[in-house]
Amino acid sequence: MYGLILGSLIPSFLVCLLAAFVVRRLGPRFGLVDRPGYRKIHEAPMPTSGGLAIWLGLVLPLLAGQIFLWAAVAWPIPLPDFVAPYASGLLYRSGKLWQLLAGGTVLMLLGLADDRRGLDWRFRLGVQTAVAVVMVLLGWRLSLFLDAPWLTGAISVLWIVGLVNSFNMLDNMDGLSAGVAAIAAAMLAVVMLLTPRPDNHQPQLFIAGFLLVIVGSLLGFLWHNRPPARLFMGDAGSYLIGYLLATTSLTATFAGGDLPRYAILAPLCVLAVPLYDTASVVWIRLRSGRSPFVGDKSHFSHRLVDLGMSKTQAVWTIYLATATCGLGALLLHEVDLGGAVVVLLMVVCTLSLVAILEIAARRRP
Repeated sequence: MYGLILGSLIPSFLVCLLAAFVVRRLGPRFGLVDRPGYRKIHEAPMPTSGGLAIWLGLVLPLLAGQIFLWAAVAWPIPLPDFVAPYASGLLYRSGKLWQLLAGGTVLMLLGLADDRRGLDWRFRLGVQTAVAVVMVLLGWRLSLFLDAPWLTGAISVLWIVGLVNSFNMLDNMDGLSAGVAAIAAAMLAVVMLLTPRPDNHQPQLFIAGFLLVIVGSLLGFLWHNRPPARLFMGDAGSYLIGYLLATTSLTATFAGGDLPRYAILAPLCVLAVPLYDTASVVWIRLRSGRSPFVGDKSHFSHRLVDLGMSKTQAVWTIYLATATCGLGALLLHEVDLGGAVVVLLMVVCTLSLVAILEIAARRRP
């Protein structure tokens, strides 16, 4: 188990860490720079090519692993103990992996184009929806124990597009979106390691390993994005991580067989804070008669700063809120219905606390 964790985390961390040094220098040459403005809180131009580094931190280690597995099959190359029993399964599922990364690459390139030129929101939303529809048609969808493919398909598309934009909206302070995504991916990975598949009662190592690769890449990026940031992920990074968390949570098994059906709510617990932030921001903008797709300073993080917190304190507050909600997801497959209600009430109480802080900030003169 430790081999899986370290073998997933370390390569992606190192690749992203080193790639970020390169894109920090090259990004501005291609116009990937975010300049200070009326709703921007940074004071100097900042490279926005971090999403490319995150993508490289994912793709290069996975590609190297794929090539190594192919070589091990073709020649008698010894595999690490934590890989050898699962080599055939990894090769069998590699097609799904590259499907997943292909969709993420499209959205990463869309984000790069948006960072470079500033695309119309309707075009961005259309491409995001198209990618989500294709992924759902390829089988990346919720089941919800319903015999209604049109309904589960529509919910799955909404889930993917919603999380893509949630992490894009959350990317408004140094280290915020990447840190929340790393916490969420780590929590989901632990859930996968603790939750056995109903068909073979084994940990879901394929999904857990991929989530840990995401965590490693995000930690490598956070070295450059921690306050004071020297690199932003840009729309390329936020689209990519939102999409990856959405699609991996769709394909994971949280319930079924001996597992209680309410355990399917685990992703909602883990991702409750970014989803709440998006919903509250959209509501505030619509209530004010503004477009929900035009950025402003109405996010939870901004309102915490309005209450007197430093930016770093605001980010850590959101980290802790995310971790608090996510910890409940670790228990859902273990507890009875009463315990599940307690877990969900804990999430509701955390979000209610967030709402109280938001209301207090909005009412300050």
